[in-house]
Amino acid sequence: MSVFVIGDLHLSLAVNKPMDLFGGVWNGYVEKILAGWQAAVAPEDTVILAGDTSWGMSLEEALEDFKMVEALPGKKLLLKGNHDYFWTTVTGMRRFLAEQGLETLDFIHNTCCRIGDVAYCGTRGWFQENGSEIPGGKVYNREVMRLKASLEEGKQTGAAELVAILHYPPLFQAFRSREMLDLLQAYGVKRCYYGHLHGKSLRYAFEGDFEGVSYRCISADRLNFQPYRMD
Repeated sequence: MSVFVIGDLHLSLAVNKPMDLFGGVWNGYVEKILAGWQAAVAPEDTVILAGDTSWGMSLEEALEDFKMVEALPGKKLLLKGNHDYFWTTVTGMRRFLAEQGLETLDFIHNTCCRIGDVAYCGTRGWFQENGSEIPGGKVYNREVMRLKASLEEGKQTGAAELVAILHYPPLFQAFRSREMLDLLQAYGVKRCYYGHLHGKSLRYAFEGDFEGVSYRCISADRLNFQPYRMD
């Protein structure tokens, strides 16, 4: 049993917002996702989707995208991204999926998922472009608390390792999400995966060690649309 991660599928099977419009690597991206996933993932595996899974503005609009993901091998755990407008409450989303007979999708939200000796933790995070200062507002503070809640639950499981998965990068060029970086250190996280970045922004994606934590960008176009094996 293996654990994979990939972010930013940006599916739009029921809405008119296909990523093919951006050209380049996004041409035929749905077919690339299907081929890459099926080549890597087995039915007993788990795939964590690091946000921006669907362009649907509601659960109903996202349903066709959910059905596509449901049909792919493995269990899927979704984190929230900045474009996941369908996101409501976890209780409501689980009820909707159950009503639709979708059984392989679930969510990481103020929680973690322990698989083997590893607890996978995460949240959406927060991001400011061009190195500008993070506003100390409610959204940012809430994301800090969600990351802490997820890491704390991971710690309580007794797992040998905590792995962090965020949608937004916690560091990008001069930008630093200081409170989140400090939480990763405080909880002994050694690996952090993030998405959100695409196209030209990928050339500035930080990958490597920073303050004892190893970072890797796992946006779909960064990975050539094939889930990345974390274990």
